[in-house]
Amino acid sequence: MVGKKKHILWNAVTLVCVTAFCACNEEEILSAPLPADALTSAGTATVYNIGKSAYDTPAPWVTGDLLRRFYAGDLLYDRNRGTEGGKGPLYAGSSCGSCHSNAGRTLPSMYTADSGSGTIGFSSQLVYITKQNGSFFRNYGRVLHDQVIKGEKAEGKLRAWFTEESRSFADGEKYSLQTPHYEIAEWYADSIAAEDLIIDVHIPLRHVGMGQIMALDHDELRRLAAQSNYPEYGISGRLSLIAERNRSYVGTGGNKAHHADLTVELGFSSDLGVTNDRYPLEVSEGQSQNIGYSHYGIQITTREMEDVDLYMSCLGVPARRNVNNPAVKRGEENFFRAQCHLCHTPTLHTRQEAPVLLNGTRLPWIAGQTIHPYSDFLLHDMGKGLDNHVRTGSAFSYEWRTTPLWGAGLQQTVNSHTRFLHDGRARNFLEAIMWHDGEGAVSRELFGRMTKQERDDLIAFLNSL
Repeated sequence: MVGKKKHILWNAVTLVCVTAFCACNEEEILSAPLPADALTSAGTATVYNIGKSAYDTPAPWVTGDLLRRFYAGDLLYDRNRGTEGGKGPLYAGSSCGSCHSNAGRTLPSMYTADSGSGTIGFSSQLVYITKQNGSFFRNYGRVLHDQVIKGEKAEGKLRAWFTEESRSFADGEKYSLQTPHYEIAEWYADSIAAEDLIIDVHIPLRHVGMGQIMALDHDELRRLAAQSNYPEYGISGRLSLIAERNRSYVGTGGNKAHHADLTVELGFSSDLGVTNDRYPLEVSEGQSQNIGYSHYGIQITTREMEDVDLYMSCLGVPARRNVNNPAVKRGEENFFRAQCHLCHTPTLHTRQEAPVLLNGTRLPWIAGQTIHPYSDFLLHDMGKGLDNHVRTGSAFSYEWRTTPLWGAGLQQTVNSHTRFLHDGRARNFLEAIMWHDGEGAVSRELFGRMTKQERDDLIAFLNSL
């Protein structure tokens, strides 16, 4: 309830003074307005919250019935449904918020002190399993469901361990990179030999700016893809095209740009085990060990799911911070010197037409906005080290969508960790940069040749986003 009161207070504040600030909580609100071009990360959806709820604040235009539905969706997003709410029998999370705490990235248990002995209890990560040829195992499907309701047995448990390699920058400063390794234990059906298995682990994404990401101007992305060819740097991004519901879409969501919507229905089905109109069967349906939960009916309505869709679409994006700090200004120059902007495109636009949610609600406030996500949302070859050995949609195993950087500098504040990349192997921005290879190699090498002060400044810039 305290968190909800903060939301309501903040919404009231932003309606009255979007660019002028009152005497609010000094830990959560920027002390003074900054230049408009530096502040408006998501146009009219920009918020000025820099506290624990920075990712979980409604955009200033969310008022009236829209605000009521926003909070209804927020409650559904955070609610631990329990078995009476349809959760299970197999699931990966108790609620959306269990993995996306404060609409951010809950730290997975494989990165806690107990990780060496495997994941115990709730894990907060998605474990994808496939055969070496890319097909699924009949008894498991695509996602390993490691959580179950009382009396049932999980499909399996992930065990993770890490190797570490020490390296040095050109100036002699040392750093290290941590590589995760995985195995599955406690299979509940046929045990699968390691040589037949590909394990692909993903930690949660930040839900910052999801409404704007789904509303991106696809013509602009097509132009970017046509122009994103820099042979002198080995960079050539390409658009993700996906087929869903007998139509072709431009993918912008997910690590592989393999989603064209917020996947609310899929999330309730696969992640929570909650049946709905689009996915009316339990996730264990068709598996040989199906345990008799196939006829419980629809457990969440389309209207309720649209409220979750609305909540995610209407979240504000935190404004940039410390833009006048000399180190941040120098770091921005270094960001361009390292050619990071060739993929992490600073400025994009949303379509002119209003986005339509899954049950027909329109959001005209998101249309026609200039935004600063620091991503081109294209697929890029990121090299052998980040190859997950699985083709996803139109993305090859070594290709990844450019991660939007807006809000990334607040992840420590919101979620108390700085794990980055799809599986969280990078413990901070520095390691994330040094994992870049393939089309990202040029930025890694240019960053690596900078002085320590220049590297620190570039990271200060990333923390300002």
